[in-house]
Amino acid sequence: MKKPEVSYVRNGDVSLAYQVVGSRSHDLLLVSGFVSNLEYAWEYPSLSRFLSGLAEMSRLILTDRRGSGLSDRFREAPPQETMLRDLEIVLDEVGSAKATLFGLWDGCETSILFAATHPERVSSLILFTASAAQKPAEDYPWAWSDEYWEEWLASIRDGWGTRAWVVKNARWMGPGMLDSPDELERWIAYTRLAASPSSAEAVMRNSSDTDIRGILPFVRTPTLVLHRVGDRIEPIEAGRYVAARMPDARLVELPGDDGIPWIGDTAAVLHEIRTFLGERVQHPSSDRRLATILFTDIVGSTQRAAMLGDAGWGELLGEHHRRVREELERFEGVEIDTAGDGFLVTFDGPARAVRCARAIGERVRDLGIEIRAGVHVGEIEHVAKDIRGIAVHIGARVASLAGPGEILVSSTVRDLVAGSGLTFEDAGEHELKGVPDRWRLYRVIG
Repeated sequence: MKKPEVSYVRNGDVSLAYQVVGSRSHDLLLVSGFVSNLEYAWEYPSLSRFLSGLAEMSRLILTDRRGSGLSDRFREAPPQETMLRDLEIVLDEVGSAKATLFGLWDGCETSILFAATHPERVSSLILFTASAAQKPAEDYPWAWSDEYWEEWLASIRDGWGTRAWVVKNARWMGPGMLDSPDELERWIAYTRLAASPSSAEAVMRNSSDTDIRGILPFVRTPTLVLHRVGDRIEPIEAGRYVAARMPDARLVELPGDDGIPWIGDTAAVLHEIRTFLGERVQHPSSDRRLATILFTDIVGSTQRAAMLGDAGWGELLGEHHRRVREELERFEGVEIDTAGDGFLVTFDGPARAVRCARAIGERVRDLGIEIRAGVHVGEIEHVAKDIRGIAVHIGARVASLAGPGEILVSSTVRDLVAGSGLTFEDAGEHELKGVPDRWRLYRVIG
């Protein structure tokens, strides 16, 4: 296949490289991990054949994520919500209203979050070597420990791109390449051209702090989970976990131990994808989606209203509302409701919601006002201009526990903002009135 042209689209001041290959009616967006380079991919024989196979069954959309390949580089990896916006911009640029997302490695997390946040844009999901978390938990014991992660990150910092490092790690990433000197040489070049040591470390450090276990039940998109049983990048238990917790997912366990789809039995991978796409599964229409919910209200509003009187309080409240709405516009929040002195707002990403809450607190402080705020990520349902769902109740309960000038967030928020620069301290476990279980909350401190 002739090497396709590379094009660029910008998200703000960041240029994102992309290609479109094939002319089938079904769009397939490959959401690769950070090991990606659009130019070299077509000079890498086994990868080129794999991409050509995908293009035969779809209009294949390829992109180098920011920080990788031909897209602009960085030293600090961005949070997931920025990556979601990048994908949205690429899809808009190529005129794709709805596509199948094919997540590969750490691109699986991004694909899952995109499908949960923008279900109307995703017809189906394909996940290869998927995982839901990178640190161990009671129901996820096979993930790497903090100590192992630090050793791994140090090895990336000191060895990424060197022949010795790549050969050593090929033994578990893609052992099949060790039997082919040419394949190994191509993989060495691909990793070097995909990312620098600092950007590779930054992406992997973000990945180590990301946990999407709580998001999986909200993804109703038809999903094919492909995982090789001997995979050493992510054990087969990770693929089974993801598939078991997604409502419309099917797991196919493939033979082999290569964590790279174009190495090993590539024909089996392409066959499963072709069969899945041929099923033409339809995602049932729904107004449910993943959203970040922000609640704010004024601390001590009743006493302040009594002290100022109706006219004075009305004037102060009007100025408060004006300033809050300016910040909502700046951070792309959607105002859902205003009850008295409080706001209910939704966002596409949790980092923006937290930053907006912090900005609101600063904007109204010179009015002699302190606010409290709570942020949660969960599934909501749009009903006319309102939203409903247990996530709304959780967000309200989180906000009610915050003190003056305080922003509290759920653990789901904390798990999704890796790379945002936000910092938190543990605020303990709490019972939320009317909500099952105990919830660990975190206080925003920077």
